[in-house]
Amino acid sequence: MTLTPLDVHNKEFRKAFRGYDEEEVDEFLDRVVKEYEVLFKENAGLKEALQAKDSDIGTYRELEQTLQKTLVIAQQTSDEMKNGARREADAVIQEARLKAEQIIAAAEEQVKTIIRDYEDIRKEAQVFRVRFRSFLRSQLELIGEEEDVRFDQTFFNEAAVGEAEVTGTSKKADFKIGNSA
Repeated sequence: MTLTPLDVHNKEFRKAFRGYDEEEVDEFLDRVVKEYEVLFKENAGLKEALQAKDSDIGTYRELEQTLQKTLVIAQQTSDEMKNGARREADAVIQEARLKAEQIIAAAEEQVKTIIRDYEDIRKEAQVFRVRFRSFLRSQLELIGEEEDVRFDQTFFNEAAVGEAEVTGTSKKADFKIGNSA
């Protein structure tokens, strides 16, 4: 049972023979009641403050746990974002490498095609030169033969005229040598 200031104030003592001075006891009890009342109120106030602090500590502990959970979630989210960004960057790099390889392969194929075309044109030009030289030679030979034919034709015509003068006939040589027209 807890003793309150009211209990002390209401306490009545029995009177006994050769007991204490009643007034002095009452004054002392009044002082005790006042002091006890102050201490009792202070104790009650401290208990309330302690409960408030305990409540605050509980709130702060909950807040701390919430913050820890939030930090863990933030760290996990950060890690996931980093990993996602890393995967995305790797995918972009891989795609860029593939495109670069395709561009290089296409360029190499174009170079091969251009080299083949160049070789074909060079061969055709060489064949053309050979044919053109052959054509020019044959034309030059033909021109040379025509001159020879013209020379021979003139010679035979003059010879025929000379024979006609000697024999008295007027014949003109009617034969052709080579390809002359």
